[in-house]
Amino acid sequence: MKRALITAITSLALLGCASVQAAPRGCVILLHGLARTDASMLVMEEALEQAGYHVVAASYPSRSGKLSDLASDTLPTARRACAAAAPEADVNVVTHSMGGILTRVWAKAHPEAEWGRVVMLAPPNNGSELVDTFEEVPGFEWFNGPAGTALGTGPDDIPAQLGPVPFSLGVIAGNRSLNAFYSSILPGEDDGKVTVESTKVAGMKAHLTLPVTHTFMMNNPRVIAQTLSFLDSETFVPDLTLGEVLWDALVE
Repeated sequence: MKRALITAITSLALLGCASVQAAPRGCVILLHGLARTDASMLVMEEALEQAGYHVVAASYPSRSGKLSDLASDTLPTARRACAAAAPEADVNVVTHSMGGILTRVWAKAHPEAEWGRVVMLAPPNNGSELVDTFEEVPGFEWFNGPAGTALGTGPDDIPAQLGPVPFSLGVIAGNRSLNAFYSSILPGEDDGKVTVESTKVAGMKAHLTLPVTHTFMMNNPRVIAQTLSFLDSETFVPDLTLGEVLWDALVE
């Protein structure tokens, strides 16, 4: 039943994505966010596979190590899996939240690496003010680990040290929040965890803001459709899709 629902949802997403008309190709690495697992990307995985991509859904213990250690433990293994499955294909990456910073950390340490296209969903590319606010609160570091506590907005935090991205990047930000308290701390538009402005980074090729929340945006058919669009054509098409309309009807 769960598999059937996932297939139905992703089929709706594909209805709104022109990229599936052209034969998509290549391998896509999926990287989840903080305190999540690869299961959080299952709907995205299904959509990518339906579109013809080989998918490597990487999982890493996001609360158990430094960003540099997590990156060096995760990216090489995932890239080797892509190379084995599709030797001549580009290595593309789709990330959620901290997964985007993980990718940037590894890319900076390995400037010789070749990349396909990268889509980041709600990445804290300039950090999050929530970390600045709560990092000294008891229990914050225990819950978020050393990687999560390094995602502040200060000059000594990891995001500020990474520089422009060295790959073709499309960023999708959300501007709806499920947490009014968090949003009162975050300046400007936000998704409940990260501001729209913070998702932007030097060197990105395209940026799109959609009415979605941080936690669940990777399951939204419109986000999935735009992800497929960028992987295929390096562009976003910000029109309302049939998939989004049908999704709204499904969840109401």
